[in-house]
Amino acid sequence: MNTFRNPPEIAAPLAAYSHQAEITGQVRWLVVSGQIGMTPAGELPEDPVEQLGLALENVTANLRAAGMRHEDLVKLTFYFAGEIDLQRRRERMAAWLGDLRPCMTVMTVAALATPALRVEVEALACAEDVTTPRKGQQQ
Repeated sequence: MNTFRNPPEIAAPLAAYSHQAEITGQVRWLVVSGQIGMTPAGELPEDPVEQLGLALENVTANLRAAGMRHEDLVKLTFYFAGEIDLQRRRERMAAWLGDLRPCMTVMTVAALATPALRVEVEALACAEDVTTPRKGQQQ
């Protein structure tokens, strides 16, 4: 249903992502608004890598609320404001992604909604629509 590819005519991805995702079959989509690195209690760490970890946990919570898994992610967009330790950022993202290689865009921006926010993560997920009968299934 979700097939990820890196066409040989294009330079290989620069990091752990895929150039394309083809979606087939009867599916349902989940569009996740930009998630920030804030705890449910409203705490916002100063360290941008800690904010990244919390933002990724918030993406996971959104997936779970929709009955989806990490494997259903097809596109992630990362927004970073200000300086962030590149090595620590890559390690945190790699730990969360594991072997998953969704399509991905990473941007450095001048600012986010408030000066204290250093990270925002948008997500797009696609999963099999188990509520729609398949051909040959009884309704």
